[in-house]
Amino acid sequence: MSSSFILVAFYSVHGGTQLLAEALAKGIESVGMEARLRQIPPVTSNLDEQVKTVPDTGAPFVQLTDLEECAGLALGSPTRFGNMSAAVKYFIDQTLPQWLAGSLIDKPASVFTSTGSMHGGQESTLLSMQIPLLHHGMLICGLPYSEAELHSTQSGGTPYGPSHLAVNKTPTLSNEEKTLAFAQGKRLAIIAKKLEAL
Repeated sequence: MSSSFILVAFYSVHGGTQLLAEALAKGIESVGMEARLRQIPPVTSNLDEQVKTVPDTGAPFVQLTDLEECAGLALGSPTRFGNMSAAVKYFIDQTLPQWLAGSLIDKPASVFTSTGSMHGGQESTLLSMQIPLLHHGMLICGLPYSEAELHSTQSGGTPYGPSHLAVNKTPTLSNEEKTLAFAQGKRLAIIAKKLEAL
């Protein structure tokens, strides 16, 4: 069955990762594919706490069926000690049924992140997020150096995926970050379209 959307699943606390998700979505939609924005629910250390089923604001929470139905995936997380957040790891850890069924095999995927400092672990986070996607048989799409902003950025942006350097409490993407996230979304959608046409 053909899927016409790219799933943009993200966890964001202060808004930087969400801004990247929205810029990626614009890139996806620029080539005529739907970008399905979905939040990854937070996790809590209080096991007795009631888990919300609907977020207070923004996009709906992601469902495992979104993964099964999508033509491609962009997965975003803030950096936590050089790695993905607990919420994103918990979400990925729930995908054993999709792994057993091979639901994600040969679907293109990209990853994106936000950090509070230049050396806060952007690249290690992006690489760690790619590992479970490779286990799922997904095709990792990075950012090629044909994107001129990779050569000039003084903020976020890596060949492993878009990133954001959050320098204040009111997140704003730099021009380079915006451009690179858009380019990643566009590339992901173009590759998904080509794969669906096979």
